[in-house]
Amino acid sequence: MSDLPKIKLQLTTFDKSIEFISWIGMALIWILTFSNYSTLPEIIPVHYNGAGEADRFGNKTQILILPIVSTVLFMGLTYLNRFPHIFNYPTELTKENALHQYNNATRMIRFLKLAIIIIFGLIVFKTIQNAHGNVEGLGIWFLPLTIGLILIPMIYYILKSIEQKLKKKKS
Repeated sequence: MSDLPKIKLQLTTFDKSIEFISWIGMALIWILTFSNYSTLPEIIPVHYNGAGEADRFGNKTQILILPIVSTVLFMGLTYLNRFPHIFNYPTELTKENALHQYNNATRMIRFLKLAIIIIFGLIVFKTIQNAHGNVEGLGIWFLPLTIGLILIPMIYYILKSIEQKLKKKKS
């Protein structure tokens, strides 16, 4: 691990766009939470089961947990993304393939951050809607959407990483 190169990655316009959208999304989660906080009833849904139905209720201050947790996850992944040389990779890293593998892995983390923002933003939005009696639960679609938002980018970028290894073997 110590012989892996530490490379300063140059973000593409696409990478910068994903970062920008994620930061805006993070701000919108906080804005949505605070702008609706005063109108929430004292008791709101605070947990949902796999079918998207509210199964636990609590004090409205518990809605603050959602932006706090999403911010901690977002900031943790943002910090971690500065150190791609410490990630685990599905292929052997060499000085020749490190740049490609690092770019691939950091882009995957960017998409996961965006997925976290989308997921937590939807939970905040739907919780506010539930608390006001406008809808019931998150919806049956929420769990499959969450799984897809997390797994699809991971599978894509892991396969992309392995694909480079296979191309190298053919050459």
